[in-house]
Amino acid sequence: MKRIFHGWKMVGAGCAMQFVLSCLLLQAFGAYVAVLRDDRGWSKTELAGAAALHQVEAAILGPVLGWVIDRFGTQGVIRTGVVVFGVGFMLLSQIDSLLGFYGAFLVVALGASLCGFFPLNVALIHWFERKRARALSSLQFGFALGGIAVPAVAWSLAAYGWRATAFASGVIVLVTCIPLSLVFRRRPEDCGELIDGEPAPAPAAAAAAPDLRADEKHETRDFTAREAVRTPAFWLLSLGHGFALFVVSAVNVHAITHMKEGLGYTVEVASLFIMLQTVSQIGGIAIGWAIGDRYDKRVISAACMLMHMAGLLCLTYADATVLATGAMVVAYALLHGSAWGLRGPFMQAIRADYFGRSAIGMILGLSFMIVVLGQIGGAMISGILADATGNYRAGFTVVALLAGLGSVFFLLARRPARPA
Repeated sequence: MKRIFHGWKMVGAGCAMQFVLSCLLLQAFGAYVAVLRDDRGWSKTELAGAAALHQVEAAILGPVLGWVIDRFGTQGVIRTGVVVFGVGFMLLSQIDSLLGFYGAFLVVALGASLCGFFPLNVALIHWFERKRARALSSLQFGFALGGIAVPAVAWSLAAYGWRATAFASGVIVLVTCIPLSLVFRRRPEDCGELIDGEPAPAPAAAAAAPDLRADEKHETRDFTAREAVRTPAFWLLSLGHGFALFVVSAVNVHAITHMKEGLGYTVEVASLFIMLQTVSQIGGIAIGWAIGDRYDKRVISAACMLMHMAGLLCLTYADATVLATGAMVVAYALLHGSAWGLRGPFMQAIRADYFGRSAIGMILGLSFMIVVLGQIGGAMISGILADATGNYRAGFTVVALLAGLGSVFFLLARRPARPA
């Protein structure tokens, strides 16, 4: 029987870990914001500040984490992150002040950075080339499926309170993710395999190939991090990615609160719209899985930016009547969710296509120092303007228009010539 390529086993383990991170934190954070606002009386800006701290920490950590991953691999980083992530949730369940909330959330965020999106994507980039977009899209299924579990987290917050929910989340992380983290390996060669699970070349072909491969390697050498930073594509892709995350971060932090306070839905009902958004996200990932290795990723990403903009504007200007409100919120969930699912995996795949694998950890780490502007800005702009005006209309409008502008960056981000 043919042996399953270990890279696909890593995809499965990473998908499961993304599911846990997504359903317990990344897509459930908005539910925590709504509950903590009622329970503790903290303002939208104060609560959005926790999300901003998470992104500042990720930006500062990015280049260091990228260097460590390029030098030592991802497996140790991921295992350490799982433990820190689980312990952080347990600390969160014990806090009594805003300062304590920030401190505990920083621990949670550190763990999420070490075992989440960045290292999991880099781990798979080293195992896939021709099937890279397919592998990274498969990984994102876990993140999207996590959104389906948000109603369960919202129910737990309502039934048992945020303290019990946070502590139970820490236990779930440790029990499920520690075994999953043991699946990861640094390179295919460590398992006696080749990139994409390709069969080993026949002896005759292997004997004839060395000179050709050496010539190809000279002609298509990977970028170093320093060389990548000097290309326009590095900056344009980073800005495009960051402008997309203006919408993503604003929605993740404030959408449930907006639907609760501005549209009159309960947290539980609002979480159902998040679940619909997640179903749409899964559909977008499936489309990306099918077409990502066939068509120009930057053009697809530019189209997705316009969908992000249109979706958030639908949520922002939902009509006062019940029927129209529901239809516009559904339109938001379909547009934003499918755009996020289709575009998300391409952000790492297109950088690996442009710059190669050799220094991809450092390249992504440096890029995240720019991307973080969108991760921080979306939540903060929305929260500050909501506190100032009494609703999210102004903040969401600004964020949506920024996403539309971001489509231009992707259209301009042409593939750079590889160094000779």
